[in-house]
Amino acid sequence: MLDTAMELFRRQGYHATGVNQVLAEAEAPRGSLYFHFPGGKQQLAAEAVEASGRQVAELLAAVLAEASGPREAVAAMMAHFAQALEESDFSRGCPVATVALEASADSPDVRSACDGAYGTWLVGLAAAFAGWGIPVARAEELAVIALSMLEGALLLCKVQRDVAALRTVGDQLADLLEGVRAEQA
Repeated sequence: MLDTAMELFRRQGYHATGVNQVLAEAEAPRGSLYFHFPGGKQQLAAEAVEASGRQVAELLAAVLAEASGPREAVAAMMAHFAQALEESDFSRGCPVATVALEASADSPDVRSACDGAYGTWLVGLAAAFAGWGIPVARAEELAVIALSMLEGALLLCKVQRDVAALRTVGDQLADLLEGVRAEQA
């Protein structure tokens, strides 16, 4: 049920995803929803966002750990997101943003889950940037910039049905990170 909810919230958003659809696509009995998620749809959404956030955090950690530097890391991240968009015919964007835009104002639990996911990603990005020799305070600022650029690019890509924005953002972000890194050398 959680995997199905993760996918549906990512593709359709919070309001367009109904509990009945989640149950039908997960082939789960109705009673199981309230047994596992007594808080109903809001709890299901919060837990789906948390799980999706962990998956993206693990992906980012793996990409950043394998990369020799900013340019390689950014290229790998952008390639992953571009591939996910293209393979889904531009229906799968960020698994957190879709829900955050719709439900975080109405549900403290959903907002907290979104904040937690973004917070984890920011910490991971900042740690990687600091590992490349960028001072910690600057690395934390750059993590906010990088995540904001990525989220904006994903949104543009979905609307434009083209991954060009990811390429542009990736090139600019890599240049920015390499420039800051060179200043520290």
